[in-house]
Parts: sequence; C-alpha cells; structure tokens
Amino acid sequence: MNSFQEKVYEIVKKIPKGKVLTYKKVAQRAGRSKAWRAVGNILAKNKNPNIPCHRVIRTDGKIGGYNKGARKKIELLREEGNIIKDGKRFDSKK
Repeated sequence: MNSFQEKVYEIVKKIPKGKVLTYKKVAQRAGRSKAWRAVGNILAKNKNPNIPCHRVIRTDGKIGGYNKGARKKIELLREEGNIIKDGKRFDSKK
C-alpha cells in the first residue's frame, strides 16, 4: 500500500456516521487535490469493513460507486440518517 492509499483510508475512517465527504474533498485532504478518480479507485478495491467507503459521494451529490453495489450504499447512507432521492444525497439540515 502506498502513502496516498494510506492517507485516503485514514481520512475515510474518520468520517462520522451520518456525514459524508466527496471524492474530491478526500483527495484534497490527502494532499492531491486533482486525484478524486484515484480516490474512487482506491475505495472500490477496499475490503476492510472498518473503512466506511459508503460515506464518500460525488461532488454533484450523486452517490457514486460502491463495491457492494449502489443499492447497498443507499441503504447504508439512509440507515445513518442521510436523505437519498433519485440517487442523490440531500443535506437534511438545509
């Protein structure tokens, strides 16, 4: 595992239940602001259940990919209190 992967996993591990970050925001926090696709590829290969990859979404609010399928990602996000409609997350605090 390279240092960028490690940084991505550490950032994603810290996303609190009920919250999300975008792939772009994770990339920025990991020190490579334009590497959002790399973040997606790293998370797609993750098998560690302690890294909540389902909490990372696209910048446009769409849920993005998930290695256990989109339905499972939506289910997990909803269980954590996120509002998902038409494949997009809406901030319940707005």
